[in-house]
Amino acid sequence: MRSLLLAIAFSSLCFSDVKSQCPCEPLGPSTGIVITVDNVSELDAALSQASTSNGNLTIELNPGTYTLTSNLLFISPNMSNLTIRGVTGNRDDVIIKGQGWDDNSVTHIFNVAADHFIVADMTIGEVYYHPIQVHSNPNDADYFLAQNVRFYDAKEQLLKVSGGGDLLADSGRVECCLFEFTGGVAYQWYTGGIDAHRSRDWIVKNNVFKHIRSPDSGLAEHAIHFWRESSGTIVEANQIINCDRGIGFGLGSDLESGHTHGIIMNNFVHTSRDVGIGLESAPGAKVYNNTVITENYFNSIEYRFATTSGVHIANCLVNEAISDRSSGSSGTVESNFTATDMGIFQSFTDYDYHLAGPAAGITDAGINLPDLSLDYDCEDRYSGSGVDIGADELGITTNHDLFLEELGLQLYPNPTQGKFIIDGIVSAYSIEVLDAIGQVHQAYHQQTGPIEIDLSSLPAGLYFVKASNLSHQLLSIQLILKD
Repeated sequence: MRSLLLAIAFSSLCFSDVKSQCPCEPLGPSTGIVITVDNVSELDAALSQASTSNGNLTIELNPGTYTLTSNLLFISPNMSNLTIRGVTGNRDDVIIKGQGWDDNSVTHIFNVAADHFIVADMTIGEVYYHPIQVHSNPNDADYFLAQNVRFYDAKEQLLKVSGGGDLLADSGRVECCLFEFTGGVAYQWYTGGIDAHRSRDWIVKNNVFKHIRSPDSGLAEHAIHFWRESSGTIVEANQIINCDRGIGFGLGSDLESGHTHGIIMNNFVHTSRDVGIGLESAPGAKVYNNTVITENYFNSIEYRFATTSGVHIANCLVNEAISDRSSGSSGTVESNFTATDMGIFQSFTDYDYHLAGPAAGITDAGINLPDLSLDYDCEDRYSGSGVDIGADELGITTNHDLFLEELGLQLYPNPTQGKFIIDGIVSAYSIEVLDAIGQVHQAYHQQTGPIEIDLSSLPAGLYFVKASNLSHQLLSIQLILKD
């Protein structure tokens, strides 16, 4: 007998909060020597002790606002294995700030030349240069970690990895952080989110970048930019909102200013004045399953110059062109899709680029890629019948007797042999049954519930039921119809 297994995923378009990315595992309890501080004087003293003891300690900050009038102690190379963290784990509870971006008495919060420096669970900003600067020279700072940190309102780049000489800053990680300009625009054009030189094998994952924008006609730098002899960077599952430029590997036609290999995948990118993802002198770069929405610019993704060779751009969902801008680059561009209807997204105006439901040319239309296993939300790319194009995979999760409190709806029975009921409809709903490529097979208009839907006449396969009302609330149901 034919049975129907209902797999249900739902969202409400009237909610403005975007579904979060994969959570980061919090840091474990502090071990070894731990110093707890309550004010700037105690923080200064703890840093002095870290210098005297050659690092190997943790400084925990109790909740409060730590307003600096001068720079904190330089994190010198001898201060390796130093951790500075907020004690509660909530980054809003601890704020370290300078005197603002027009006052040079505080240029940095943390200026780092030591290996294994960790900063976590705090908010840092209002400085003349950078909240954090990591040095690759004269002593390279390897294994840097920023986790659950809010970077805000600096005059220049919010996180700078500086270059010079021949040494490289290796294996840094930036995860679950927020980078933003709180006024919606930066102080000047010479600014950016992450700007990294001579960085090798860094991971930038599950972060949010907002309003990295210039106040004038000059473009701000990228939200995320790795260049000048950088290599092996992984930029994964970040959200970029209303920035001049999105993600960049390399700069210009000179390979010495370029970036080698690396992966950009599963990112939601919105740019307001320039390219979403740009490759310049970026041989071997892989750009997979990104959703890129570009305004006021002709390319969502572009790769440039003869020094950009062997790139692979696949499974990306864009609204503008994917272009070899200089006609001298080389690589493979395949299985991408250019969208013209922004209604395919759950909430385009809120920068939420999760798919609202199945869409022709997108659902199951991607190719399998060896470096790709999960999507923006850590859902399995290969749990369904195919890989979707873009950062979001319409995941399948099985639920029985599910009550959707957000929408006040019930669906039952689940699973079913062909018929099921949607109950709790109290306003006008439009209901459609679609197949995996977006073709509508049945449509209903219902003022009040319940409504019984019979799919027993349809052939076996993957189907979707979409229920939407005048408040733009949407229920998207994935159906597997089996013989």
